[in-house]
Amino acid sequence: MVRTRLTAQERHAQLVEAAVTAFAQGGYAGTTTDQVARIAGVSQPYVIRIFGSKQELFLATMRYANERVQQMWRAAAAQDPSLRGLGMAYKQLLAERDLLVVLLHGFAAAADPGLGDAVRKCYGDLFTLVRDLTGASAEEARDFFASGMLITVLGAMRVLGPDAVPTQPWMADLLGTLPYD
Repeated sequence: MVRTRLTAQERHAQLVEAAVTAFAQGGYAGTTTDQVARIAGVSQPYVIRIFGSKQELFLATMRYANERVQQMWRAAAAQDPSLRGLGMAYKQLLAERDLLVVLLHGFAAAADPGLGDAVRKCYGDLFTLVRDLTGASAEEARDFFASGMLITVLGAMRVLGPDAVPTQPWMADLLGTLPYD
C-alpha cells in the first residue's frame, strides 16, 4: 500500500473536517481532541501540535463554518443579490447538517471567555456581509437572521433537510411559514 503524504494545508483541512464532525456530535465542552484525532486517523498529540489546543481547533472550525456560509452567500449574490437569493442558498446548507450544528454549538459556547469574541466576530461578519451583499436595512437583516436561525435549528433537529424525520402537525404549520421556498 502506497501512502500519499498530505501537505500541511491538506492536513489542516482534514483535521478541521474531522473537527466539524466531532464538535457537531459533542459540542465544545463534550468533545476531546482525541475524538477529533480518531476521526481524522491521526494521533492526538499531532492535533495539538497543529492547533495548540482544543480551543484553537474549535475556533478554526468556527472560522471554517463561517467561511463556508460566506462562500455560499457570495456565490448566490452573484446571481441574485437579494435576501431571498441568500436565503435559498442558505437552505442548501441543510445538506451539510454537521456544519449547521457546529454553528449552533459555537453560538452556545460564546459565553466562554476564550471563544466569545471570536464567535461574536463570526456572527457580526455574517450580518455585515448580508447587508453589504443585499443592501438590506438593519431591520431586514435582523429578520433574515431570525428566519435563518429557525432554519438552522429545524435542520439540526432534522425537521428540515435531506434526512428529515416524518412531519408532525406542528412541523407542517411551522414549515408553512418559512420564507425562501
